[in-house]
Amino acid sequence: MDDQNQTQTPQDKEVQIGKYKVKVIRSMCIGAGTCIAVSPNIFKLDEENKAIILEGNTDTEANILMAAQACPVRAVEIVDTETGQKVWPI
Repeated sequence: MDDQNQTQTPQDKEVQIGKYKVKVIRSMCIGAGTCIAVSPNIFKLDEENKAIILEGNTDTEANILMAAQACPVRAVEIVDTETGQKVWPI
């Protein structure tokens, strides 16, 4: 997987949700909250006003993808674990 040379912090960890691996690139996140508006079961803002992924929760794959696509700075990455291909951003 190409992480575009982003520095990974503990909060950047990938979380498996259905067939997707989802990751928030915190260095890119501006706290707009659009991912939360679309998928509040998966995303929330932390004390730094950056998006994080709530582990153990679920949502539909379509809604998770829509939440990632709603991010104005493309800070949410999604990889399809069945194909190994990056789904978003492309």
